[in-house]
Amino acid sequence: MKNLTDEEVMILVSEGNLDMMGVLFDRYHNKIFNFLIKMTRDRNSSQDITQEVFYKVIKYRKSYKKGKFSSWIYTIARNTFADHYQNNKHKDERLDNVTYKIKESEHNSIENQEITEQLNRALLTLAQSDKELIIMNRYQGIKYQEIAEIIGSTPGAVKTKIHRAIHKLKSNYFQNI
Repeated sequence: MKNLTDEEVMILVSEGNLDMMGVLFDRYHNKIFNFLIKMTRDRNSSQDITQEVFYKVIKYRKSYKKGKFSSWIYTIARNTFADHYQNNKHKDERLDNVTYKIKESEHNSIENQEITEQLNRALLTLAQSDKELIIMNRYQGIKYQEIAEIIGSTPGAVKTKIHRAIHKLKSNYFQNI
């Protein structure tokens, strides 16, 4: 089973073999959670949204087309994230105002923690679309082509958008130093 590609496993799931969903969960749970934690800065919300993403993968399994699975699941994650914040607008947990505490690690020096905190604060100042692109590309390591599939764009446009978003991030970062 471990030799099967994500796409082959998802086809089995879409055909009714729900036991194979465990394989996809093992492969993508941490990736989706890490993407969402960077977007929300809230562990509980990220866990809830991650759970919802995998619920939707099962619910909409029959709509899966033989495309790249990772693009499909990240699209679900993006949409679920957007729905979550749209539905919770009335709460004080607006994306712009969410604060995030970085877990202190024995291995991180105080200086590295400060730099990370400053970078995260600068990341929070970006528009959601810019932040999302940076997180997918720089933190998640998703290639331009796949991001283009996820957001419905072209690789060239994605590359340009990411370059501009990084420029904004750098500008915001250095303004706060």
